[in-house]
Amino acid sequence: MTRARRALLVWAGMVAGWPASLRAQPQRPARIGVLGGSPGPASPSTQRVFVEPLRAGLRERGWIEGRNLGIDWRFAEGRPERLPALLAELIALSPDVLVTIGPRPTLLAKEAAGKLPVVALAIDDPVDMGLAASRTRPGGQITGLVGAFDGILSRRLQLLKDFVPDARRFAVLMNPATLPRSMLDNDLPELARKSGIQILVVEAPRPEDYEAAFAAMASNSVDGVIVLADATFFVKRMDLGRLCLKHRLPSIWGGRDYLEGGGLASFQGDFAELSRRAGALVDKILKGTPPGEIAFEQSTKFELVVNLKGVRALGLKVPQSVLVSADEVIE
Repeated sequence: MTRARRALLVWAGMVAGWPASLRAQPQRPARIGVLGGSPGPASPSTQRVFVEPLRAGLRERGWIEGRNLGIDWRFAEGRPERLPALLAELIALSPDVLVTIGPRPTLLAKEAAGKLPVVALAIDDPVDMGLAASRTRPGGQITGLVGAFDGILSRRLQLLKDFVPDARRFAVLMNPATLPRSMLDNDLPELARKSGIQILVVEAPRPEDYEAAFAAMASNSVDGVIVLADATFFVKRMDLGRLCLKHRLPSIWGGRDYLEGGGLASFQGDFAELSRRAGALVDKILKGTPPGEIAFEQSTKFELVVNLKGVRALGLKVPQSVLVSADEVIE
């Protein structure tokens, strides 16, 4: 046996002894595209809730941005009409995995991304949305993490009722460009029956619709409002908060950072936790597992945050039952 052949055999033996994770590393850096509707990656809230937790979850599994991983970020800054063009930009960059944040980016990716693997964050029911055949075995090219649970709207209604026990009618403010109206219409009649509260759905797809939406609530003698999580609502949260205070409407929101506008409380899944856990799903796909064989995961941590400033602005008091259940109370 020649010296060169002996050296080659020694080298092959060394490689065979390396951990599988090292042998499986791609020859080129992996590439991920991230599509969301919220403010861009430089925004403090986006950094805290999505960007840094996702990076941390990937680092935990050996994927280091700038070393063996590249990440391309695209955020619509609360303008959903920009999402199709941003999605096209990401697809043109040929990512190995696409991460979508929220219902609308995910639904767009389902239609436009072909066989590109998708990890969806902060969505509701993937089966009802047509994203998966089942949660345990999705099929297709999409898996992800669910940020809600079946009773989350009921929990928010009860929370609002705790603040306004004599209420007769509540409103749910939604953006139909983000969440299909049918997903609400299927559940609200039963929720209204169980709670004994009439529930009015009010749509506000654009910021210029907000004044009319609150005028409709006033004309219907609404006693409080639940504002569903939405990227445009988040960007315009201060305007919406001012309208809530102007119309003396107690409000429950879908995330802690929304409360800057003056809402009473928020009850929502921990999006930062979901973003970190997404790193594990991306890792599985990069190592060869088809997304259709990766079960959707459920958020396991939900946060109740109470905003004392918003409560005082409406002359209300925090019920003791709410106070003892709160994960955080902010001034």
